[in-house]
Amino acid sequence: MKSLAELQAIRDKAKQQMNMRGEQPDAIRVLVGMATCGIAAGAKPVLNAFVEEAAKRNLQNVIITQTGCIGICQFEPVVEIEIPGQDKVTYVKMTPEKAVRIVNDHLVNNNVVTEYTIGANS
Repeated sequence: MKSLAELQAIRDKAKQQMNMRGEQPDAIRVLVGMATCGIAAGAKPVLNAFVEEAAKRNLQNVIITQTGCIGICQFEPVVEIEIPGQDKVTYVKMTPEKAVRIVNDHLVNNNVVTEYTIGANS
């Protein structure tokens, strides 16, 4: 049986993760392609890495969500970053390790990791 404090910690963690999937019109959006091909290529661990790293850094203005087919199956797992007022950036052949770097470099410091983008991998 879990203690009240343990249950409260589980609830707080779940609420924080749900906030990352909410709606904020001026928020940064991280879209992880989770169609069949994306899941087969390893998109679920990538999604989890984004959620965990953003939570660890307490990023309040970031919405991390999954989407269906992005349309470039040969580059899966695919992640799109949409920052209001900037061009969309498409990252390809993602891994959880790359996701951590993208959170640190792109989402926190606003530096696109160009070697992971579709332009560098096509």
